[in-house]
Amino acid sequence: MSESGDIAVKSRKSYENLATNGGIDNTFSMQYEASSLSNQTKQWIAIREDRKNLVLWKRPFTTLQYFVKELFINFYEYGTKLLQHQKVVLTSLLFIALSVVIYRYEGPHQKYVGRIEKEFLRCAYWIGLGVLSSVGLGTGLHTFVLYLGPHIAAVTLAAYECNSLDFPQPPYPDEIICPEGDYSNIVITIFMIMAKVRVEAFMWGMGTALGELPPYFMAKAARLSGQEHDDEDMKEFEELLQLKKGKGEQSYYYKAKQFVQKLVERVGFFGILACASIPNPLFDLAGITCGHFLVPFWTFFGATLIGKAVIKMHIQKLFVIVAFNERQVHDLVSKMKFIPYIGKYLHAPLEEFLAKQKANLHRKHGTPGVSEGTWISWVYEKLVILMILYYVLSIVNSMAQSHHKRLNKRQRTSSKVATD
Repeated sequence: MSESGDIAVKSRKSYENLATNGGIDNTFSMQYEASSLSNQTKQWIAIREDRKNLVLWKRPFTTLQYFVKELFINFYEYGTKLLQHQKVVLTSLLFIALSVVIYRYEGPHQKYVGRIEKEFLRCAYWIGLGVLSSVGLGTGLHTFVLYLGPHIAAVTLAAYECNSLDFPQPPYPDEIICPEGDYSNIVITIFMIMAKVRVEAFMWGMGTALGELPPYFMAKAARLSGQEHDDEDMKEFEELLQLKKGKGEQSYYYKAKQFVQKLVERVGFFGILACASIPNPLFDLAGITCGHFLVPFWTFFGATLIGKAVIKMHIQKLFVIVAFNERQVHDLVSKMKFIPYIGKYLHAPLEEFLAKQKANLHRKHGTPGVSEGTWISWVYEKLVILMILYYVLSIVNSMAQSHHKRLNKRQRTSSKVATD
């Protein structure tokens, strides 16, 4: 039996299970009665349910098989698209070759090359983390919590301990060491710390703005082609359009989505800016709305970039800097011992951890730091590993489900051709 046939059988079984268990109301978010649904809608619900079950911890072999196939198909499709833009590819290869020659050739320009390389890698690192945080691959890697937030917190704590932000480079930003000299007459302010981490925060915000582009291009391409799009977000967007016309019962979740859609559709640039300037898990819908209504690219991307890389990042920086103020941290640690049962187990390790961090700040450049050796560091390292591992697994699941969509679309196309 072919893969398309397997999907049809599994989808039919999924719908039967949903119907017998009363799961249609849970699956179909607008809470329609099963009897009021058309056969096409019932089939779509069953296919979507079958697709959601295509994960490694439920169907590992099928998921891995679909993932590998989708990976090779993506490589082939993107490679074919690149070959269609031969001038751009040739220009890029010439630029890369020229850059390699300049980088390898010895001369007085090497001091500038080294500086450019350092800044380029620094910016590319934070932009890449920003893209991973918002791009539609799996669940999204929470790089602010894992990387940027801890970096801002470390700079904040070091600034108050060293009474300076003039950390020697190198090792900053990889490591933070207090500068030599007397800085007792300097007063550290929040704005000074915000300026110190401005480049990292802006580049991370720019990366998050770049990661929001795929939903925009997807919706724009679907609107211009006039073809039905099988993506889940597009289906939800179509449901919102029906809700807007007064069809169906609205949940609080859909009311929030509908508010975002109306704000972007009616206000335009400033609506996109408002949605991008606050932590907003529904921002994907703003990109889909802008693409569907053919909002110009620079209007969407400009508002998204300003909102995420400037306004929202200053809010997030301010929150972290205020939260990790030296007095706040010490007050919090000292009060932890009053927590019933677990307070005594948290207070001592945290005090030891902070003491070792301060000792590391005052060491000489080139000397090894004091080994942390606390369970806090161990737990944080394992948490980072687990989150990255879960992100990788979610990418595998997402690509496998994308292949499921591809097969289902191929099956529907074949059925339509056979009917015609």
